[in-house]
Amino acid sequence: MNAATPLVVVSTGEPAGIGPDICLALATELLAGRPVFLGNATLLAKRAAQLKLDVALRVLDTPDAARAHEPGVLQLLDIELGAEAVAGTLNPANARYVLTQIERGVALCASGKCAAFVTAPVQKSVINEAGIPFSGHTEYLAELTNAPQPVMMLVSERLKVALVTTHLALTDVARHVDAPRLERVIAVLEHDLRQRFGIAAPRIRVLGLNPHAGESGVLGGEELAIIIPTLERLRTRGMRLLGPTPADTAFTAAALADTDVVLAMYHDQGLPAIKALAFGQIVNVTLGLPIIRTSVDHGTALDLAGSGAARHASLARAYALAAELAARAQH
Repeated sequence: MNAATPLVVVSTGEPAGIGPDICLALATELLAGRPVFLGNATLLAKRAAQLKLDVALRVLDTPDAARAHEPGVLQLLDIELGAEAVAGTLNPANARYVLTQIERGVALCASGKCAAFVTAPVQKSVINEAGIPFSGHTEYLAELTNAPQPVMMLVSERLKVALVTTHLALTDVARHVDAPRLERVIAVLEHDLRQRFGIAAPRIRVLGLNPHAGESGVLGGEELAIIIPTLERLRTRGMRLLGPTPADTAFTAAALADTDVVLAMYHDQGLPAIKALAFGQIVNVTLGLPIIRTSVDHGTALDLAGSGAARHASLARAYALAAELAARAQH
């Protein structure tokens, strides 16, 4: 590998959670590209000692100084903590530290210094407790990059699931499933599957909002008024759109056999299915951004932080996919 090898920036996330643990574990592996981590050197050194991981920290002045990855060496851009971090104990004083990682990662990718951004989990509650409005990584990344329509997509070996709405209360979902939003989401999904994932003609299976996809209006009118007309309109542009399909049959083997991605209307309509099939082996990808961003499929797991019980399989897959997408983008 040489300097042309994609440089992938990785945040270590919430300092009280398992983000530091799984990043340290990831650094012990063989990795493609040139990974550069964002976090606090003192915290990571202490956590490595706590976990009895033989990982050397190499603090960089700039990401340009990053070398080809060596297992057991974590290349780091050092970020100052707001307060000492204790595994398992949240502290609002470190909310700004967490957001700085996200901001730094976006800036490095937007400037072209890094080719992709991988994020470790953050804790929404403690950021809000610090007085900073924050609804999630997806929304914050969209704000930082001025992306009008971010799309969350979870990717496993067997299945891809994308969402029309993300972190909304169920009582708010129906009024956010409108024709303009649905059209924007499908356009982003179709474009990024072609451009970033190399799927020439993506087959997108769209779920209904209501049980039985509304059953001809008996169980809800959104399918007849919004979803079906939108799909028909987009099909005239050549998009391969299936549905609307009832959510209770969309994940059967027969339905998935001719499907590249399932588009769910809301968070808990689509994600339980993919997490039941492959939890811990899933990558969260944000589409619709001007940068490549992947993440893990789990939270901060405060009860596991510093214990050595956290598994880094999802982060390893997120890193591998980011490096793969970055390499494809270079060709």
